[in-house]
Amino acid sequence: MPRVLVLDPLAQEGLDILQRAPGFEVEVRPGLSGEALRAALAEADGAIVRSGVKITADALRGSRRLRAIVRAGVGTDNIDKQAATRQGIVVMNTPAGNTVSTAEHTIALMLALSRNIAPAYQSLLEGRWERGRYMGTQLADKTLGIIGLGRIGQAVASRARGLEMRVLGYDPFVSRERAQELGVQLVESVEELLPRVDFLTVHTPLTPETRNLIGRRELELLRSGVRLINCARGGIFDEEALVEGLKSGKLGGVALDVFATEPCTSSPLFGMPNVLCTPHLGASTEEAQTQVAAEAATLLVDFLTTGAVRHAVNMVPIDPQKLEGLRGFLDVGYRLGLLLAQLDRRPARSCRIQYRGEVAGKDTRLITAAIAAGLLAHSLEEEINIVNAELLLRERGIELVEQSRSDMGAFSSLIQAELTTEGATYRAAGTLF
Repeated sequence: MPRVLVLDPLAQEGLDILQRAPGFEVEVRPGLSGEALRAALAEADGAIVRSGVKITADALRGSRRLRAIVRAGVGTDNIDKQAATRQGIVVMNTPAGNTVSTAEHTIALMLALSRNIAPAYQSLLEGRWERGRYMGTQLADKTLGIIGLGRIGQAVASRARGLEMRVLGYDPFVSRERAQELGVQLVESVEELLPRVDFLTVHTPLTPETRNLIGRRELELLRSGVRLINCARGGIFDEEALVEGLKSGKLGGVALDVFATEPCTSSPLFGMPNVLCTPHLGASTEEAQTQVAAEAATLLVDFLTTGAVRHAVNMVPIDPQKLEGLRGFLDVGYRLGLLLAQLDRRPARSCRIQYRGEVAGKDTRLITAAIAAGLLAHSLEEEINIVNAELLLRERGIELVEQSRSDMGAFSSLIQAELTTEGATYRAAGTLF
């Protein structure tokens, strides 16, 4: 009987899906931390979180039963993904559920910032009628720069085009053809984008590469008076640099829905002129919460009942039909790994895998993971599976190389693995009949 933990408040629609799943035991326990969280995770098969609970390496220690964590939302900064991967735990998110709500919030902040809505209302509350003081600027005919053209970035671009804005975008993973379909002029770099915009919004995950993506150096590239909006992840903008930019007049305004440290109830930005902040409300609509809750619950139920993996952030997706078509090859790969591991006890240096024939057209990444799992199956204390095998292999300095050839040899499909140790090289091959 699968046991599921819900560790943050979740919309009823998501809870209903979990509770209707045959044989599932569902426990709702928000607000856990420390030893209580670790003990709860150790007794669960799956968990659903939002942004409140922190799933650290320490929280996952001893969780041999836990197989999946699903984030009801997009950002997975509150989950130690490397620790989860090392323990063979799949981490999934729900990237589509809050797309519209976050895009709308971005546009709302942009409009409110450009028309001084918050300070104008505050002046009315204080008994002043100051029409001349709050002169704004329209969005039409202005240039919006978007860094990150994923689902939310594309939704923002569509809405900005509806407001008659020119849209420039930077995303190294979006083709010029797709950008053209969106009505976005693609640029080659952030540095090329910055000097050309009137408004700038970011829609990327927070990674080592995007942390402080917009800092002092980048602000110098902007024209004076540019307005910045961040509804993505706190830390992409250097908040200290924003304060300096506002004080110097370089920035015309800043609107933030996210902060480097959350909850954030004190910031030098709060109370500054031309600043508008909200407490991480991008996905805070009834529709978004319903959608991400239902999607998160469905992802977890599907995984625990069929093995389907969708929207994983630490492994390749697995469709149940694709998995069924690969099952035989996964078994061959695992057995090849087991065999090679027994031929030499000296330290391994590399493993080269070649796929030839029909198998080369399949998702060989899963088969490679199965071979890695076989190689390590009897060598480590950790539970080894296709989620963590490659990571654990590479952590031990073992090079893993994959090659594919579509032409057939003596068999319609052939998998060959070559293991090089400190003393010799061994080859093993397998096929299906």
